[in-house]
Amino acid sequence: MTDPENTCGGEDVRTTHRMPPATLRECLASGTDLRVLDVRTPAEFRASHIPGAWNVPLDSLGECRSDLVAGLSGSVVLVCRSGARAERAAAALQEAGLASMSVLDGGLTAWEREGGELKRGRRGWELERQVRLAAGSLVVLGILGSLVVPGLQWLSAFVGAGLVFAAVTGTCGMALILARMPWNRAAPDDVRAVIAQLAACRRPDDR
Repeated sequence: MTDPENTCGGEDVRTTHRMPPATLRECLASGTDLRVLDVRTPAEFRASHIPGAWNVPLDSLGECRSDLVAGLSGSVVLVCRSGARAERAAAALQEAGLASMSVLDGGLTAWEREGGELKRGRRGWELERQVRLAAGSLVVLGILGSLVVPGLQWLSAFVGAGLVFAAVTGTCGMALILARMPWNRAAPDDVRAVIAQLAACRRPDDR
């Protein structure tokens, strides 16, 4: 079994570690001083999240990361659906001065697959599902629309190229745009409240 004391603590260097789901479960069970930050959209967070996690959406970090870093204590683990957004959040927090943190390896997909507990709420559309709907709709629009407007089929080609780029680089421009849509964004006051609670070292209220 992994020793939580050796794996949950942050080291005084600027680095990001990948934490296996089993190790995170051990850390949470052992009562380690740990902050789990879920960087998915509020809608995704409401649908399901690790009990005790805090929701700090990735698109909010640009405006609040310095305040967030100043209010953090203990070890920090970043989570998202697959790990990609958590990696980007880690880079942003490192730039703001957070010395060491972990990213949940495989994200919540791996966490759930390995039997990790999730608190479930109102079901919403995950960001990846929204991307599939938007991309598919644009492809269909380009193909059918070209029957009326010659050349519109290039829209489908452009979307396809964007999806290939996203697969190769791990960065999806459409997902970044959709994450900023009103239904995916947290109210600024909500993010500030989370940061204030983190600074006060309080646990989230029945999340």
